[in-house]
This record gives sequence, C-alpha cells and structure tokens, in this order.
Amino acid sequence: MAKREFTAVYQKRGNRYIAWIEEVPGVNTQGKTRKETKENLKEALFLILESNRKLASKQRGGLMFREPLCIGVPA
Repeated sequence: MAKREFTAVYQKRGNRYIAWIEEVPGVNTQGKTRKETKENLKEALFLILESNRKLASKQRGGLMFREPLCIGVPA
C-alpha cells in the first residue's frame, strides 16, 4: 500500500473539533479531542478513497488505464 500525504485542517468549535482534508472534498469529521478527531479523519479519508476506487473500477466502457500521477503544489 502506497503512502500519501494530505493536508488535515482542524478547527476548534466550542468544546469540540471539526476537521477536513483540504485536497479531497467530502472528507470531514468531528471529535471531542484533536487526537480523536485525527483518528476519525484518517478513517473517513480511507473510506472515501476506497469507495472512489471501487466506483471507478466498476465503470464500463472504453479501455481504462491506471498510473500514478505526481504534481508539485505550493505549500
């Protein structure tokens, strides 16, 4: 399994934290502590990536190719 790096953004709201992954729309969560929120965020990201891969592999039609794609992005 390849390791990838994403940007997690945390925001304190009252007595809870909310968080999201900057690069992947739809990956967001909340928790009582930052540690809990981070674990929830990892799980949410894993589930979204796994679901997207399964959906993409079910696409019918023309010939499909998969390959890694690397780009440089500003920090």
